[in-house]
Amino acid sequence: MSRRGDRINVLLRQEISVLLSREIKDPRLNGVISITKVETTADLRNARVFISVMGEQEAKDAALEGIQSAATFLRRSLRDRLKLRYVPFLKFALDENMEDADAVLRLMDQFQDPLPEPVEPETLPTYSGPLSFPRRS
Repeated sequence: MSRRGDRINVLLRQEISVLLSREIKDPRLNGVISITKVETTADLRNARVFISVMGEQEAKDAALEGIQSAATFLRRSLRDRLKLRYVPFLKFALDENMEDADAVLRLMDQFQDPLPEPVEPETLPTYSGPLSFPRRS
């Protein structure tokens, strides 16, 4: 993606986040919803918006349905807020990266070695050569 495309992706992500938090009053969107990433096509006519929703799968599906039903309103609001020749059509998808990363970390925790027992400093071997320092009490 070009620099301009990257800037537009960031701008769309910020503006959609603001609109979701301030303008949309859908009861299906009452959980914690964050826009994780926006990917526009090369011609900037279509955009895929990835959302992350905290909660169970039913809440995620309801939020995705609610935000998809508000896509026309969001596009119309973006047209008024942005100075773009074409405001892209928005398609929303769930971003499962956070859940995948959590699952991988849980698997890694299962295979982690236990911490060694703490050792008392008095039981450690000491160096008693010509450059040794006196032991603190």
